[in-house]
Amino acid sequence: MKLWIPFAAAAGVFVGAAIIFGADWDLPPVDTDQIGYRGSGMYHTLDREDQAALKLANVAPEPPYEADPEGDRAKDVYENVQVLGDLSDDQFTQFMASITEWVAPVQGCAYCHNEENLASDEVYTKVVARRMIQMTQHVNEDWQAHVAQTGVTCYTCHQGQPVPANVWARNLVPGEKGTGLGWSGGQNIVNKAAGNTSLPSNALESYLLEDKPIRVHSLTALPNGENPNTTKETESTWALMMHMSESLGVNCMTCHNSRAFNDWDQSPPQRVTAWHGIRMARDINQSFMTGLAPVFPDNRKGPEGDVLKVGCATCHNGVQKPLYGVSMLQDYVDSLGSKTNTDVPDFTTYKPGETTTMSPAKTTSLEPAIGAGEGATALASAD
Repeated sequence: MKLWIPFAAAAGVFVGAAIIFGADWDLPPVDTDQIGYRGSGMYHTLDREDQAALKLANVAPEPPYEADPEGDRAKDVYENVQVLGDLSDDQFTQFMASITEWVAPVQGCAYCHNEENLASDEVYTKVVARRMIQMTQHVNEDWQAHVAQTGVTCYTCHQGQPVPANVWARNLVPGEKGTGLGWSGGQNIVNKAAGNTSLPSNALESYLLEDKPIRVHSLTALPNGENPNTTKETESTWALMMHMSESLGVNCMTCHNSRAFNDWDQSPPQRVTAWHGIRMARDINQSFMTGLAPVFPDNRKGPEGDVLKVGCATCHNGVQKPLYGVSMLQDYVDSLGSKTNTDVPDFTTYKPGETTTMSPAKTTSLEPAIGAGEGATALASAD
């Protein structure tokens, strides 16, 4: 008997077991839903165990109590209430209790406030939170093409964590900082933002921060000189599509018709919603996140020093409709349903531990205004 045979057989069994049990297969039971014509390949396959875990992870909390909209306004009761000043005192108190549970349930009020002086802006997280409230109002009022009447709240992204679980930042992978390891082209490492593939690691920067063209589809079988895109651009687009698919827990057929991926007229209506979602994420990153760079400390930035930014998974958290379509906004319409004060301070003047009032500039621009220093006149917050 040849001695190598049992060893080879054992190795084959080991490799086979590793492939079956070591890989992240969607093992039965699974549910398959047909969403298009028969034979077109338009269906969803969902793992029951994964769906059970997602349902537990996407539960909308109830408000602490029903607030009374009558009574004194918050701006007349508290100092330095710049954004939520038109709420009643009871509504304001309810919202502060809610946002504490949404963002910092362990840290409590001290996460954003100097508890000896709640009105002070010296804790940087309070300055960030105020801007994030403005961002949420902006999304609910100006991006209904994506969020509809369901809307969003702070909990949609944070879900009880100071930093949302699904954010991204620039990552210059090995080989891009120098030539010692060669040039990887931003690939050949695990890209968690694109389904753990080796697709380009910074594709989200190209499309959810910058405005690079996403479409790479040709309309002819052979090159005719009209489409300048190469495999490189195609892989970046694929990385974005993988990101969206993983973020929503869906496949390509949710937004595309399998027989004509490029054709809008044959695509499901969800493709239009996704189109707006891409632009909404880009708007948030450009108008709100990057402007806060002077405020965030280094430990709250990415490996290359840029601020953490939003992607599709930030809100969706693995499901097609955030929190399975439950609207928390209906309980917070007065605070988050529409824009209030849209003035923006000059964040470059902020000094953590020193700045007591971040003075808003007299502008309604979404971009940070220049010239609003600490000494400028401002509302004397708890928001």
